[in-house]
Amino acid sequence: MSEKLTIPEEVVISKIYFIRDLKVMLDSDLAELYGVETRVLNQQVKRNQARFPNDFMFQLTEIEWTALKSQNATTSWGGRRNPPYAFTEHGVLMLSSVLNSKRAIAVNIQVMRIFTKIREMLTDNLNLRLEIEKIKKKLNNQSKNIELVFSYLDELVERKENPKPRNKIGYKK
Repeated sequence: MSEKLTIPEEVVISKIYFIRDLKVMLDSDLAELYGVETRVLNQQVKRNQARFPNDFMFQLTEIEWTALKSQNATTSWGGRRNPPYAFTEHGVLMLSSVLNSKRAIAVNIQVMRIFTKIREMLTDNLNLRLEIEKIKKKLNNQSKNIELVFSYLDELVERKENPKPRNKIGYKK
């Protein structure tokens, strides 16, 4: 049904960026994975514009594009005239309906599995953070309790070392 791919997960993961607090992939990276030219991918997207609302795909601003290039220490990415398009997870999923080659379908399945893994890792990370916070609260409470016990012990030791003079009871001479 789909051709067997040998694209390592690390390669796909390295092409996922966080832009505008979203996990996205750039049109040029997707085109490379799908084995088509970037302009062909973008033509297909433009022909099917209704399938790609703003929450599925957006074009980077010049500032975002410059920042992304500088983060990756790349002097130029193919000499583009315009900033690239960024596809969210849903946009990448929608690309499978636009690009119908066997390779595109196989790559799309792989990319969707990786997006799912990343989401699971983030969820696991959140659960881990919550557990750590619970442990911190318990430790904080325990340290307060230990301080209280030591203060009581200090009071007892002080009473034993400096006893109050007692009033004697009984017959007086």
